Amino acid sequence: MSWSKDSWRKYKILQQPTYVNQDELKEIENKLSSLPPLVFAGEARRLKEELKRVCEGKAFLLQGGDCAESFSNFSANNIRDMFKVMLQMAIVLTFGGSMPIVKVGRVAGQFAKPRSSDFEEINGVSLPSYRGDIINGFEFSQNARVPDAKRMIDAYYQSASTMNLLRAFSRGGLADLHQVHKWNLGFTKRAEINEKYAELTDSLSKTLAFMQACGMTSENTPILSQTSFYTSHEALLLPYEEALTREDSLSGEWYDCSAHMLWIGERTRGVDDAHVHFLSGVKNPVGVKIGPSASADDIKKIAKILNPQNEAGRLNIIIRMGADKIGDKLPNLLKELKSEGLNIVYSIDPMHGNTTKATNGYKTREFGKILSEVRSFFEISRSEGVYPGGIHLEMTGQDVTECTGGAFNVTEQSLKERYETQCDPRLNADQALELAFLVADFLKKA
Repeated sequence: MSWSKDSWRKYKILQQPTYVNQDELKEIENKLSSLPPLVFAGEARRLKEELKRVCEGKAFLLQGGDCAESFSNFSANNIRDMFKVMLQMAIVLTFGGSMPIVKVGRVAGQFAKPRSSDFEEINGVSLPSYRGDIINGFEFSQNARVPDAKRMIDAYYQSASTMNLLRAFSRGGLADLHQVHKWNLGFTKRAEINEKYAELTDSLSKTLAFMQACGMTSENTPILSQTSFYTSHEALLLPYEEALTREDSLSGEWYDCSAHMLWIGERTRGVDDAHVHFLSGVKNPVGVKIGPSASADDIKKIAKILNPQNEAGRLNIIIRMGADKIGDKLPNLLKELKSEGLNIVYSIDPMHGNTTKATNGYKTREFGKILSEVRSFFEISRSEGVYPGGIHLEMTGQDVTECTGGAFNVTEQSLKERYETQCDPRLNADQALELAFLVADFLKKA
């Protein structure tokens, strides 16, 4: 079937809400279609060029951010702190791998979440599942759980505010490498992490002092004071994505202007389904989550639809198998795909395959399992002659207690101290930085 931005409506679709008032839904879609784009086609093309370098083994992708953005927890400080921890991680990885780091946030649009069940039960009461603030409310009540199309407008304006802040942070001085000592969020709980980061920043400061003596300063060398920071989210709620899809006036091509990069989840990657069809027609870089049930043939079919020209930088396959399964599944998959000569960025999502429930009922992830899957990804990729191109994390710049273990030493008992996620557990800033140092060591070997 030929593609148009609304042709997905003729395909089978999963994980979508049912709106009671269809007239209101249409009115909201029309309003969104008239609003300015959140990102621009040229920015998405620039990200594709940077991801092309990742595909060639000349750069590394760092993708991270909130599990699901929240209307109630939205603040400039939260965005700033997430941005700062991404900068910290990027510096650690740059030193470790001696290569550029492509920074992509799960932000400014990550509002919709797929769910394993349509209903949630608490104390014998069953209600529709929470599907993210763009669809319904987190509060466990009948009224809150009814899908509300007006929430798409709220999500758009929050995303626009977030984009405004991120552009200011990227260009307005916060990203200046001379400020690297000030990026530390100030609550690291383990001395060796502080010491490692201090050692790294001292080395960087000496390098910058030498460059300044040679006449290279923040004022005359923008790369020292500015950075590129891109946005991404799961393209799950297709009425929202369609409304923000625009034809580029320069190229005549279609771009989903809700984010620079979009991805499809493990639950919605069916090659004959609406989500794959929709993203086949936009020119943004796209990702696809791949779980342990996927075969090499599945990925070949996905690549044929989403990247028929085999364009480097277009397609990111995001592995999410779990620490206990990746060793059995990934080697043969990479071996078969390598022989196909496909231009694919391979990255690892060590979060989703390692979700468990603690004895006290909290959903959590063990830092040790997260690290184990990352290590396996690097080792298997290296043994199969495939470049391990990136990492995809659910994380925050806040001092939360949602994932157990790590230098932060979160236990099942301490989960309740600051368990703030509305959906899945996230690494806190301390755990994210600790993981960055470990990934830097793997990257050196790769």
